[in-house]
Amino acid sequence: MSRRSNGLVGIWAEAQRQQQRQREAQARAQREQERQQRAYQRDVARSHREQKAAYRQQREADARRRTDELDARVESLRGLLVAGCRAPAFSTGPLTRPERIEPFAPGQLAIPLRMPDPNHYQAQGGWTAAQRANAQAEARARFERDWHAAQAAETQRQQQLAAYQRQYQQWADAQLGEVRRHNAGIAEMVRGLRNGDAEAAVEYFSAALYASTAWPEDLPRQVSAAYDSSARQLVLNWELPGYGVIPETKSVRYMPTADREKETARPVTERRALYRDVLAQCVLLVLHDLFAADEFGALESVALNGFVDDHDPATGRRAHLFLATVMASRSTFAGLHLEQVNAVDCLEDALRGQLSARPDQSATVRPGRVPEEIGDGVVQHGGDDDPDLYTMDPLAFESLIRQLFEAMGMHAVTTERSGDGGVDVHAVDPTPIRGGEIVVQVKRYRNTVPPTAVRDLYGTMLAVGANKGVLVTTSGFGPGSHTFANGKPLELIAGPELVDLLHRHGLRGRLGDDRTVPAQRSAPDDADNEGDEDDHNVLGMYWSGGVALDVCALVCHGNRVLDDDHFVFFNNPATPDGTVRALPPVPPDRAAIQVSFDALPERADRLVVIAAVDPLADPEADLAGFTRAGIRLLDAGGAALDRLEVSEGRAGETALVLGSFRRRANGDWEFVTGGRGYRGGLEELVREYGVDVS
Repeated sequence: MSRRSNGLVGIWAEAQRQQQRQREAQARAQREQERQQRAYQRDVARSHREQKAAYRQQREADARRRTDELDARVESLRGLLVAGCRAPAFSTGPLTRPERIEPFAPGQLAIPLRMPDPNHYQAQGGWTAAQRANAQAEARARFERDWHAAQAAETQRQQQLAAYQRQYQQWADAQLGEVRRHNAGIAEMVRGLRNGDAEAAVEYFSAALYASTAWPEDLPRQVSAAYDSSARQLVLNWELPGYGVIPETKSVRYMPTADREKETARPVTERRALYRDVLAQCVLLVLHDLFAADEFGALESVALNGFVDDHDPATGRRAHLFLATVMASRSTFAGLHLEQVNAVDCLEDALRGQLSARPDQSATVRPGRVPEEIGDGVVQHGGDDDPDLYTMDPLAFESLIRQLFEAMGMHAVTTERSGDGGVDVHAVDPTPIRGGEIVVQVKRYRNTVPPTAVRDLYGTMLAVGANKGVLVTTSGFGPGSHTFANGKPLELIAGPELVDLLHRHGLRGRLGDDRTVPAQRSAPDDADNEGDEDDHNVLGMYWSGGVALDVCALVCHGNRVLDDDHFVFFNNPATPDGTVRALPPVPPDRAAIQVSFDALPERADRLVVIAAVDPLADPEADLAGFTRAGIRLLDAGGAALDRLEVSEGRAGETALVLGSFRRRANGDWEFVTGGRGYRGGLEELVREYGVDVS
């Protein structure tokens, strides 16, 4: 007789089965985790291998690129003479400027205003004769009021158009006069060349060498020259590149085991031979450029001495070491086919010149005829008194700046002519805490230094890790330059300040014919600036869209205009002293204002530039169409110095502050962008600046 189960065994068995299933699930999860871990490790290893392969490929590509650059550099040096012979010859033709002036473009001012049509002023309504009479009288009154307003606006337009026409004519006459003076100078030089004038010959042929497109930018261009009129011979010393122009490295290979690049040195014999060949090519190329530029038969022969500016092995001092010399006649040189010659053989055999046997060791040759032997025909810079900084030799000017920094207690050296990274003088100020390394750029300019030069100096200063950057010029700086330099370790030294520094430290220098040192001041008297056409800037306003705008200027102290006469707009085209005046715009500008910043009244510390919709030209317009706008800052000659950003217009607004030029404590000016808009037009805007619009 069987016995029935009480169910405990089944429960126990089910529990055992659940535990077994859990253990199996855990085992499966463990196996899956291990599988995923192994897959991850395989992916990591594969990625690591791929990264290593990509890294190696990149390093190998970098090494190949460096090798290709070295090969290209050597090939360009080997082909220097051939490439130079194929470059266009220098001539006087491109030096002459065309007598073309931008035409007068008054824009909307040229369009007469439409007079009211009496047919549009008909009487409306009226049941009785009296009412109809009143309606007709009102319509007639509206017509007469609008007609008189339109007549006044048309008269104003004609007056403004006539004023713009006069201003344009003055500008055009000045531009044309400048072009004609320039062309007259070229014609005078040509006459001098034809007549054997020494000064004209030196000026022309020096320009031919400096402007030659045959020379790579990294090769030096320094010349001293004289002209022997009786022999029709140009005698010159020309700087040649140093031994470093030949790459010391021949190739670059990546070493993966050491993770570095290995440079293979160029064989010494190859480097020496290539350097002699480059020197010979340079000498022949100078002769080619000179004879090719001689369209007047001024050169019967050329006596050329090539030198490097390096340390003399005997004294350790920097000196001109002559490595080549030759005297070539026109007839002999004309018989050469320079694109097929071996440069060294041509120089030494065909032209019977001399070339240093070991130029890499500064083994010199004895120069032939030198410019100093010509006497009065040699190039002279300055006079017996203070030298003119404008006409000083560029290297002599850099040397003078170096002497100035030394006189101020610093250690200073001038840089090499090539590979200087845009630095002309390196100086070290030994003063504790505030001292350090200073990089100096020298600009021997007559026109205002553009802000791009200041930005370049700042980039160079950061690149070399200097503590300070100094830009020295014979001219001056505009508001854009001072705005950029503000708050940065940059110092801008303009011409008058430079002359003052030179004199204070026992050095000599002057700016042009003025033998006196001009005093630094931020607001000269008006009488001193009367007729000074060069000391001003032009603000050229441009924008997109078809909206017609009036661009105006306010001469202010703070946020208040000095007086109503210092609000320049269509009814007042110039301030009483003429320091701010409206000009006819020259494309791409749509409006223009001339400003003599240094001549503004002493109490003026702000020049506010504003724009407003012209309600007569477009009464329904707003500033939504005022886009892609800006101000071009130009010098007196029309050269662009900087572009100043301004805010775009907004819908519903009809007037806008574009920005303001603000006088700094040291007398310089900086530009601050505006952006505040006004719905009430020009009247609402200028009322906030204290202009009486009643």
